[in-house]
Amino acid sequence: MEADFVIVGSGSAGSALAARLSESGQHSVIVLEYGGTDAGPFIQMPGALSYPMNMSRYDWGFMTEPEPHLNNRTLVTPRGKVVGGSSSINGMVYVRGHAMDFEQWSQMGAKGWSYADVLPYFKRMEHWHDGGHGGDDDWRGTEGPLHVTRGPRRNPLYQAFVDAGKQAGFETTDDYNGEKQEGFGPMEQTVWGGRRWSAANAYLKPALKRPNLTLHRCLARKVVIENGRATGVEVRRGSAIEVVKARREVIIAASSINSPKLLMHSGIGPAAQLAEHGIEVIADRPGVGANLQDHLELYIQQACTQPITLYKHWNLFGKALAGAQWMVFKSGLGASNQFESAAFIRSRPGVEYPDIQFHFLPFAVRYDGKAAAEGHGFQAHVGPMRSPSRGEITLKSPDPEAAPRIFFNYMSEEQDWIDFRHCIRVTREIFGQKAFDPFRGDEIQPGSHLQSDDELDGFIREHAESAYHPCGTCRMGATTDSHAVVDEECRVIGVSGLRVADSSIFPSIPNGNLNAPSIMVGEKAADHILCRKLPRDDSQPWINPRWQESDR
Repeated sequence: MEADFVIVGSGSAGSALAARLSESGQHSVIVLEYGGTDAGPFIQMPGALSYPMNMSRYDWGFMTEPEPHLNNRTLVTPRGKVVGGSSSINGMVYVRGHAMDFEQWSQMGAKGWSYADVLPYFKRMEHWHDGGHGGDDDWRGTEGPLHVTRGPRRNPLYQAFVDAGKQAGFETTDDYNGEKQEGFGPMEQTVWGGRRWSAANAYLKPALKRPNLTLHRCLARKVVIENGRATGVEVRRGSAIEVVKARREVIIAASSINSPKLLMHSGIGPAAQLAEHGIEVIADRPGVGANLQDHLELYIQQACTQPITLYKHWNLFGKALAGAQWMVFKSGLGASNQFESAAFIRSRPGVEYPDIQFHFLPFAVRYDGKAAAEGHGFQAHVGPMRSPSRGEITLKSPDPEAAPRIFFNYMSEEQDWIDFRHCIRVTREIFGQKAFDPFRGDEIQPGSHLQSDDELDGFIREHAESAYHPCGTCRMGATTDSHAVVDEECRVIGVSGLRVADSSIFPSIPNGNLNAPSIMVGEKAADHILCRKLPRDDSQPWINPRWQESDR
């Protein structure tokens, strides 16, 4: 097998790359993907989102090392092992991130990635369907391949959450992906026609109709590098080891877990670690695998005094009915991820822009699909957006098919504990507002008996969970930065013909879920590869005075 461009991974960024690199018809492209088809019903039904991320058929099954600040718990780290990658098993929540996130990227050495630079790519990738209903039409795209919608928000608890936030003194926003992220308002989802609208559905499958793009199921083992240049990818297909050759470039888009692992097995990474595993050092880049970041969150759960939550459908008959309605009509409860209200707020005065995110759900349930209590309830997923803690991806073995060592080092900084205690208390304040009076029962979790810092810390240690937003392990930065892995055009520093383009290149974690900025990276990286770029969008006065001082 041979092509101009070889892409490792068909996920959020990889699918966008494949579509954009092949669309002119002038270049041949091969996508390498170890996972299989996304044809199963559970994976396409938005309301069944808890199933695919817990199925070995679709998930790599990664686990963290014991986390010392979380009672030595090992946490699951789902990553998509399927066409579409993690966009095929995620929660389908669509968040661009805050404008200041990308200003920070630029200040950290990722020149050309400021908000004015990336906004045109967000617009190009979107097909937004809520114009004229309170959103910011001038900030959104309406002709892209990625359909972005909002749930119907019929359950009164969705509006109660927004009203309670306003009663607590916070702002509201009609479109957190528009001019103003801060506030309580509707949440957006990558759902279209009642189906999950993954990067595979949006980009890859339509592009595979082109004769110059092919998808091959195989396991990438390492990049082949000859005389300082990437010339292909060593893969295993069945029991055979072979090389897929790249005439122009190899682009790694294998996730923030597998991308640094693949680089290290190719001889690119911390020299001492590579030598420890007997791997020849091609480029000593100590930043490979470092800078691992994530969002942790807690579920704050409240009993509901009215039988209006999703719990009434949480039985064999209710699930069968919802499934049948979705299978036949692509409508009903199965056609939404049920995250239909959200909020971004600042934790305290003086914080430059929002640093806490809420997902609201009219049900008390875990990501693994286990109900927290027998009875009706609702919950907010809440967590800080900008933890100072950093972890790392390292090799466990010289075997390129072995899983890496994943250590997030969660809650290793005192600020994490301060922020999470505040998250619990501010959520209780919101749930205590008048808007929830008709619905509020007893607090299920943490439980109203837990009040002191020590008591809340014990709850955090036992119950904090990953929001599944790992990133940062192949950080983008200036070529003079010894810990940068790729430059501002996603080129691996020290090796030619090789790029990384996925969430691993994020210098810092954005505000919110990572699917949208990951796709944006694929869109923008494709333009760098093809020596083109969209003009900056300086038309919007995005430095809003309201971001400089909290109103609360």
